[in-house]
Amino acid sequence: MPQVPQTFFDALAVRTWCGLALAALGRAREEIDAINVYPVADGDTGTNLYLTLESACAAVEAAFAGHETGTGPAGTAGAPTLADAARAMAHGALIGARGNSGTIMAQLLRGMAQVLAADADGESAHIDGPGLCLALRHAADAARQAVAHPVEGTVLTVASAAADAATEAEGDCGTVARAAYEGASAALAATPGQLAVLGRAGVVDAGGRGLVTVLGALVETFRGEAPGGGVPGAAGAARVRVPIRSEVAEVPAPGLDGPDECADAASGPAFEVIYLLEAEDAAVARLRERLDGLGDSLVVVGGDGLWNVHVHVDDAGAAVEAGVEAGRPYRIRITHFGVGDVHTGGAGRPPRERVQRAVVAVVPGEGLAGLYGAAGATTVLARPGEPPVSGELVEAVRRAHAREVVLLPNDADLRHTAAAAAEQARSEGIRVALIPTRSAVQGIAALAVHEPERRFDEDVVAMTSAAGATRYAELAVAERQSWTMAGICQTGDVLGLIDGDVAVIGSDVTATAEAVIDRMLQAGGEMVTLVLGDEAPQSIAGHLEARVREGYLAVDTVVYRGGRQGALLLIGVE
Repeated sequence: MPQVPQTFFDALAVRTWCGLALAALGRAREEIDAINVYPVADGDTGTNLYLTLESACAAVEAAFAGHETGTGPAGTAGAPTLADAARAMAHGALIGARGNSGTIMAQLLRGMAQVLAADADGESAHIDGPGLCLALRHAADAARQAVAHPVEGTVLTVASAAADAATEAEGDCGTVARAAYEGASAALAATPGQLAVLGRAGVVDAGGRGLVTVLGALVETFRGEAPGGGVPGAAGAARVRVPIRSEVAEVPAPGLDGPDECADAASGPAFEVIYLLEAEDAAVARLRERLDGLGDSLVVVGGDGLWNVHVHVDDAGAAVEAGVEAGRPYRIRITHFGVGDVHTGGAGRPPRERVQRAVVAVVPGEGLAGLYGAAGATTVLARPGEPPVSGELVEAVRRAHAREVVLLPNDADLRHTAAAAAEQARSEGIRVALIPTRSAVQGIAALAVHEPERRFDEDVVAMTSAAGATRYAELAVAERQSWTMAGICQTGDVLGLIDGDVAVIGSDVTATAEAVIDRMLQAGGEMVTLVLGDEAPQSIAGHLEARVREGYLAVDTVVYRGGRQGALLLIGVE
């Protein structure tokens, strides 16, 4: 169905564009993965772009939701400004960027956002065609500057061509977007003649193909329908020729050309290292030099104290240590290029045999990640304010390397995200059962009865039953005055939520926890599970254990340390 066109680039246009781009990348993901041969033929460019846009979309939606509920920067209900939406888009892409292609895409979006936000901070709440031209130009320049050694015939070439075409166009945002799309499409079609590895494989650049898809969504945002005419590499995706090993072995090193300078497939860096980094500009400049000497495919994007670092290296530890010297690295992801890709040649280990069954669980803190991991589960860490996206769950399912997977979202708000991940994994031939756990304590109960030797259906039924029989609660601190099921709370009050609803309002953490446990045990119970957050009082565990022991003789208590989990305390009663 055609979209309602946007006349100007405002906050709603940012939201619409992100949604359309995500949907378009979802449709094109597999074909983009299939033509991914540069800089590493690991077949994940489409997936990485999708995950990056998914994170950007989630941030924009959060900005709109915050303003609708009055929790935005201004503290009043309404729609976000263009500056708010653009900054949210850029920040979401930055923290969620995956792989070489996703990191460059994050910088493209950041470059656009810098112009959109700067313009919107003035008197106007939107920008017009000339403003969009400037944004596209700044995006292309920023992306090129972020890459240590730019190579023509890649997404950087396509981005520059889009900006050049937009600059030559005159008109509104729709006209400029269409010109950028057509310029990018023409540049994409020429990439096989610019980069030898693409010409030998008979494909266009995968990252550039993804950018053309995103620009097509921009056209649809302003014109109400997707551009016609097709995209190079889009037709007959299943028939795109993917290079065989002998062709991949001839990939030239970045910036080199000709048969005499081809890199040996087995000699390339073995690891991809990605992390977010909190650091000052001067420290990042030194980091770039250090990482450039350690490996290749170096891309450092971001600014204002927060950066996303991507590099291919042989010494992953040295790449992380360089980040530690520069500032505070976190969300560190190290991927060993697998058997059969460009870096391992034929000397790698044979493929690892799939296990029969695995459990994948979302956990809210490092302590619980250790607990679940010790029980054999593959975990996805959900940090406060940063819920995982569906792509992260799909990655975890793949990482579990099992024929059958039980998925525990452990959060009511993640049910739809987990369902999308389960559907994607099923399309890849993995049997997935989603148990709708709404709290980590329900996941603990399910994991306690998990028996891999049972038939899959029987195991899922047992785990579902254990989770469903576990009531859950948490203690949190009110961030503002609000109406609740238990009355009006004030900023700083301790809230006791039972099964997702506020049931107790108190001023003392321990006393509120006691009241919550008493209410939960009124309906009976045999076991109380306590998961302590880092900010919970040191004495609360012993106090609550004594309270249960003295007041409920037949009830046992087990205590775990959850780490930085957001909630002061998680409680389960089963």
